[in-house]
Amino acid sequence: MDDRRTVKVSKYLSKHLRHQPVGAPPTPSRQWGRIGLRLGDGGWVEIDTLIAAATVHGFRITRAELDHVVATNDKQRFAVEGTRIRANQGHTVEVDLGLATATPPPYLYHGTVARNLDAIRAEGLRAMTRHDVHLSPDRETATRVGARRGRPVVLSVDAGAMHRDGHVFRVSDNGVWLTEAVPPRYLRFPQPH
Repeated sequence: MDDRRTVKVSKYLSKHLRHQPVGAPPTPSRQWGRIGLRLGDGGWVEIDTLIAAATVHGFRITRAELDHVVATNDKQRFAVEGTRIRANQGHTVEVDLGLATATPPPYLYHGTVARNLDAIRAEGLRAMTRHDVHLSPDRETATRVGARRGRPVVLSVDAGAMHRDGHVFRVSDNGVWLTEAVPPRYLRFPQPH
């Protein structure tokens, strides 16, 4: 599988396992996707159902391609458990991933770009269209995240102080730390050069 196809399949999976619901969900814990998927509890969907729905909607994907994307994705965006698949985090639809609260390390990191800094200084980090703010366990990962949108700027988050002050953290299966918001007082900005 070449790199272009890998990226295309990964984006397709992200779109339908994380985003773009249509209509009202049949129950509070389920969402319908644009290709007719129903995300079950924890965001899981049967792999055979996903492959069949994608095929019906003109995007053929094989189980081998899906397995390749899951195994090689640099951010480990997806998880497979038996016959099911889900996105590990980043949903814009209502999904309870069932992640337990966790004690964060003293510092976590957030990658962004310079054009966002004024808003972040004023409002802190907000989830925006997602359910949580995503934080990285190390500067290198945060740098890669920020670089997706331009020249990266890495912010340090005083996660230890946040936790002591009652903020709740969870960690996804792929090591991304999640919290509802990061108020400005917990952020450390890099010094200008």
